[in-house]
Amino acid sequence: MIGLNLPDFNIIISSKDSKKYIFDIIRKNHFVLTPEEWVRQNLIHYLVFNLNYPKSLIKVESLLKYNNLKKRADILVYDNNLSVRLLVECKSYKLKLTQSAFNQASVYNKIFKSKYLLVSNGIKHYCCKYDWDSGEILYLNYLPPY
Repeated sequence: MIGLNLPDFNIIISSKDSKKYIFDIIRKNHFVLTPEEWVRQNLIHYLVFNLNYPKSLIKVESLLKYNNLKKRADILVYDNNLSVRLLVECKSYKLKLTQSAFNQASVYNKIFKSKYLLVSNGIKHYCCKYDWDSGEILYLNYLPPY
């Protein structure tokens, strides 16, 4: 797979029936290796091994309902009070990040009310911090450590 704008990790990739699979350290299972899954797994590794996010507080592909539609948030990280601390929307490294990706993440965050929101295609990463009391949004040039 393509190198991303993240450190290299020892990610387990296997093949079966001419398909490639990637091991998810959170869900403890193998998933088809798509460009988006590559980004998601690299971001999970970065959160866990570089920013010290506890694996036990990370949920992947979390179901949510919005206007009677079932959607899935790519990565949610909870704090010790089980409030969502970080919502991550992953896109394929083949795609440019467009307003549509940010709109999607914003809609999801209306439900989860996360303190931090990250939108990434593995090459570009956009992170912001929400102050839900004042309505202020602060754009960050880093990903916050746990």
